Amino acid sequence: MSKVAYYTAEGLKKLRDELNQLKDVERPKSSQAIAEARDKGDLSENAEYDAAKEAQGMLEMRISKMEEIVANARIIDESQLDTSKVLVHSTVKIKNQVNGSEMKYKLVAQSEADLKTGKISVDSPIGKGLLGKKVGDVAEISVPNGTVKFDIVEITRD
Repeated sequence: MSKVAYYTAEGLKKLRDELNQLKDVERPKSSQAIAEARDKGDLSENAEYDAAKEAQGMLEMRISKMEEIVANARIIDESQLDTSKVLVHSTVKIKNQVNGSEMKYKLVAQSEADLKTGKISVDSPIGKGLLGKKVGDVAEISVPNGTVKFDIVEITRD
């Protein structure tokens, strides 16, 4: 069973662009590499041909996976998001109860996650721990060193 994932319009466009790159550029390159290796003689002793076939198999698996992701992707209208609780595409400001540091994260689909830009996956431990929480709630998140408690300070949709 496939898992539906929610994306911004920008995130889904990136996925489609990557899929098109794989199909329109990488697939023909792979076929060309196989043809060139095949022209070099006996296939039973041709390591270049075996490597090209294996690379093609890996590429086709990647294309298949990307097609499945795109087929199950849904665009979320961020203007309609409920900001009373943390959902996918919510931006949440949290405060660490131990050291008082504040952080701001946007919860996104796994393929859109980018910690440098403050986007974390809803499938990550922090993402899972924040989902469904409201302002004023405490999120207890299990990490390798134990449990960290965060106060939910603010929820927005920017």
